[in-house]
Amino acid sequence: MSTAIEFNNISKQYRLGLVSTKTLSHDLNRWWQTAVLHKEDPYLKIGSTNDRSKAADSEYVWALKDINFKVEQGDVVGIIGKNGAGKSTLLKLLSRVTGPTTGTIRAKGRIGSLLEVGTGFHPEMTGRENIYMNGAILGMTKQEITKKLDEIVDFSGCERYIDTPVKRYSSGMMVRLGFAVAAHLDPEILVVDEVLAVGDAEFQKKAIGKMQDVSRGEGRTVLFVSHNMAAVKRLCGRGIVLKNGQLCFDGPINNAVDYYLQIGIEKYASILVADMPRMGPCTDEIRFMDVDFLDKENNPILPYCGCFLRIRVKVRVNDRKEGCGFSMGIYDSTGTQMMTLPTYAIMEDFRMEKGVQYIYCDIPRLPLTMGYYKIGLWAGVHKIKADQIDSLISLEVQDGDFFKKGRNTTPGANGRVVLCDYGWKIGEFE
Repeated sequence: MSTAIEFNNISKQYRLGLVSTKTLSHDLNRWWQTAVLHKEDPYLKIGSTNDRSKAADSEYVWALKDINFKVEQGDVVGIIGKNGAGKSTLLKLLSRVTGPTTGTIRAKGRIGSLLEVGTGFHPEMTGRENIYMNGAILGMTKQEITKKLDEIVDFSGCERYIDTPVKRYSSGMMVRLGFAVAAHLDPEILVVDEVLAVGDAEFQKKAIGKMQDVSRGEGRTVLFVSHNMAAVKRLCGRGIVLKNGQLCFDGPINNAVDYYLQIGIEKYASILVADMPRMGPCTDEIRFMDVDFLDKENNPILPYCGCFLRIRVKVRVNDRKEGCGFSMGIYDSTGTQMMTLPTYAIMEDFRMEKGVQYIYCDIPRLPLTMGYYKIGLWAGVHKIKADQIDSLISLEVQDGDFFKKGRNTTPGANGRVVLCDYGWKIGEFE
C-alpha cells in the first residue's frame, strides 16, 4: 500500500498581533524567500509553546512544532486534542490554505476539504452554482460534476433550496451541502474538520456512514478531526493526538482516545475542599478534605457519560464515631439537583475511626450527559450535621456512549438529563 500523506518536520509559527516585519524591504525579502524560493522565513524567531491557558512570553507562537507522520492510502485517521492543540492548523496546511513555516508535506492525489462552515462557498451564488464552483476547484470537469449533481443534492437534503443563494442557508444546511460536495467529487484524500458537530444527529450518522464507504469501499484516505470520541472510535482505525502544537501520541484509535482523555486529568488530580465555605453551623466532628475522580483501578479519570466513576472523598475524623452517614448531591449549572446519593438509602449508619480516612461512592455507569455540574457533600453523626459543602465542587462530564451503540448519547441534552436503561417493544407482549 502506498503512502498518501507524509509530514516531514512540519512546524507553523504565527506572530501575535502585527504580522509585518515593520519594513517593506524585509516584507519583500520574506515573501521572496518563503513563497518563491520555498526556504525558511529569514525573520523567524524562537516563539512560545502553543498553550492557550498561559500568558504568552513571546510575540511568536508555534501553532505546530516538529510534526512527523505518514498516512497510507485508504487509512482513516482521527486527529484529536483539546481546543487550540493545532488540529485545524494541521489540516489547513495539508489543504494548502496556508503554508508551513518549516518542513515539507507530500500528498498523493486530489484533496477534498471541509474545514469550516461554508468553506469555498460564495454567499451570493446558489447552492447549485457553488457545487459547480467547488467541483472546478477540485479539478473536475463540468460533465463529471453534472453526473454527480443529483447524488450530491439528494445526500445534502437541500433540494428545496438548491437554487437559493447560500447566504440564506442555516449553518447546518451549509455543512450538509459542503460535506456532500467534498465527499462526492472523488477526492483521493478527504479532510473533515469539526464542522460535522454543527449538523443534526441524522446528518452526522449519514456523514459518518459516507466516510466509511469512501474509505473502506472506495479505498480513499480520510483525516477526521472531532471532539466526538464515539464517532472517532467508530470511524477511525488510527488516532493522532496533539497537545500544545506537538504530536504526543500516534497509534490504534482506542489507545489514542484513552491517551487523550488522560491529558485532561491533571486538573482533576485532587480537588481541595478543606477550606471551601460551609453551609450553616457544623459540629466539625467529621470534615471533608479533598475529592478525587477515579476509575475501577483507582487511577485518575476524566469523567464521561457512561463510564464507571468512583468519587473518593478524603475526610478527617476528630474522634472515633458511631452512627456516621454521608450524602452526595449532583447539581446542574442552574443549581437544579440531578442526583442524590445518600448512604442511608443503601446501608446502615457505620463507625469511623479517628484520623484521616477515605470514603468512596461508586457509580457503575455515569448517567449524566456532557456538561458542567456541581457536587455537594453532607456528613452527619447520628443524623446531626457534622459538615456540609453546598454544590461548590466542580464536575465536568465529557460526551460518551452510554447505551453502547457506537455513538455519543443524546447530544442535544447536554447537562440537562439523567439517563437510565430502558427498552422499547413493537407489537404485543406474549
